[in-house]
Amino acid sequence: MSRSVRLVPAVAALLALALTGTACDGGVRGTPGGSGVRDPYFPKAGNGGYDVDHYALTLDYTPATRRLTGTAVITARATRDLSAFNLDLAGLHVDSVRVEGADARWNRTGQELTVRPHDDLGKGETFRTTVRYSGTPRTLTDADGAEEGWLPTDDGALALGEPVGSMAWFPGNHHPSDKAAYDITVTVPKGLQAVSNGQLAEQTTKGGRTAYHWHVAEPMASYVATVAVGRYDIARTTGPHALPVVTAVDPAEAGSSAKVLAKIPEILDWAEYNFGPYPFSSFGAIVDRPGDAGYALETQNRPVFPADQLTTSILVHELAHQWYGDSVTPETWRDMWLNEGFAQYAEWLYQEDHDGPTAQETFTRLYESDSEDLWAFPPAKPSGPAHISDRPVYDRGAMVLHKIRQEVGDDTFYDIIQGWAAAHRHGTASTADFTAYVQREAPDHDFGRIWKDWLYGDAKPARP
Repeated sequence: MSRSVRLVPAVAALLALALTGTACDGGVRGTPGGSGVRDPYFPKAGNGGYDVDHYALTLDYTPATRRLTGTAVITARATRDLSAFNLDLAGLHVDSVRVEGADARWNRTGQELTVRPHDDLGKGETFRTTVRYSGTPRTLTDADGAEEGWLPTDDGALALGEPVGSMAWFPGNHHPSDKAAYDITVTVPKGLQAVSNGQLAEQTTKGGRTAYHWHVAEPMASYVATVAVGRYDIARTTGPHALPVVTAVDPAEAGSSAKVLAKIPEILDWAEYNFGPYPFSSFGAIVDRPGDAGYALETQNRPVFPADQLTTSILVHELAHQWYGDSVTPETWRDMWLNEGFAQYAEWLYQEDHDGPTAQETFTRLYESDSEDLWAFPPAKPSGPAHISDRPVYDRGAMVLHKIRQEVGDDTFYDIIQGWAAAHRHGTASTADFTAYVQREAPDHDFGRIWKDWLYGDAKPARP
């Protein structure tokens, strides 16, 4: 016997509503993404639950009013089922947020922009988020007192991002562990230039304003993204293998910087011989006036230099970062010595090859000095976020590399540093990854004391 069941109207309506909700979001029942990636020094930096593939940033900036309007189109892939996700954004007014073309709910707490899409996002789904925003971008002060973010200058602005300053001018996943390709278009009053990373794809002028579109094909961490707005002398030359080299120099600094910038092709050639093939599709430099920034920075493809800090040694340092820091990027900010120790040691190697002190002489001078700050903490364990750029990270980091070189000899050492750059090209890596790599590449050597005393040891090691 069979029986037909007739649903009462209320039950039927509830069932229809449930079925409609299931169809709307494909059955996904996500959870919110993390509001940070638990970096040991910057726990709120970055966000969990997704990886960014591409940023399309469209910016309009007027130096006279210091007003920035922007649209960020962020293409990302969900790494788990998501009901919400976060972006890092400091200051600025959010005008609207859309996910996959639909309006999304959002709210802000501190640097966190929490986005709740209309429909949940399934693990593995690629989705596009569009954030429209405006306002006066901030200059941020680091824990060590340095300024980053958006730095106004006499004729424009300079955007610098290490470690978290990029969140002052665009929303994103601002941690070095999430790298992406970029298209950055900046519109400024006619007569000014806007210089960024990568290669200039297009330049158009309309209605008294000029738009500059820069394309970055290779993955880039947000902290090495930059924008420089102002009056610049732009020079286009080539390096080894016809590599495009673009330099942008404040006209007042053109004369003083010319001699050092002319060395770029030779230094590129030297660096390729020592570190392996250059990892990007262009290079260059941005040279601004003294005081516009308090430091040089290895912004990808195109390092930034205050004119009074542009020396051959600093150029070598920032160029070496293109391999060690920009292409092979630290997994966390605790791994900063993998940036700075390598770049500092590159300076030693360049001096050694150009009639300066040998790396051994530099090592010995440092070891025998009375500089207590050199031994304040081990390079792989900075004592806090205010100290990730302190001297032990640079000089003691370089000393670790020299100890490896002493242990294995030159041939194996250069195989190691070239192989390291190749093995993690355009990726991220940790200190543990590096020590494991060295031990794999030189299995007949014992690095235990180097790791214990020189890389992780708190005290000054015994005389080598």
